[in-house]
Amino acid sequence: MGSQADPDLAPRLRELLRGLPDERLPITYQQAAEALGLAPPRTIQRVAQALEALMREDVAAGRPMIAALVVSRRDDLPRQGFFELAVALGRFPADPAGHAAAYRQELRQVLAERSA
Repeated sequence: MGSQADPDLAPRLRELLRGLPDERLPITYQQAAEALGLAPPRTIQRVAQALEALMREDVAAGRPMIAALVVSRRDDLPRQGFFELAVALGRFPADPAGHAAAYRQELRQVLAERSA
C-alpha cells in the first residue's frame, strides 16, 4: 500500500545508466524498467521514484542529474515530474518555457561527465 520504494532500485538504476553505451542513450522509462527486471504493477512509477532519488543525490553532490538519461517515448523528454523536481531542487528555471533548453543542457553535461 502507498508508494513503497525499493531501496536498492536507485543504486541499480544509476549503475545501469552509467554502464550503457552513449549510442543507446537516452533510454525510455519502459526500457529502464525492463533492464532492471521490474515486474508490474507500477513499474514506470517505481522507475520514476528511483530517478527522483538519483536527482536529489546528484544535485546535493553538485553533479549533473543522471536521471536526464531517461525519457518518455512520447516526446523524447523526461516526464513532468522530472521537471517539477528539477525546479524544486533549484536546477531548472521556474518558467516552463525554459525547461526543454535546460533539459538539453543537463543531458549534454551528463553525457560529458560519463565520458570524462
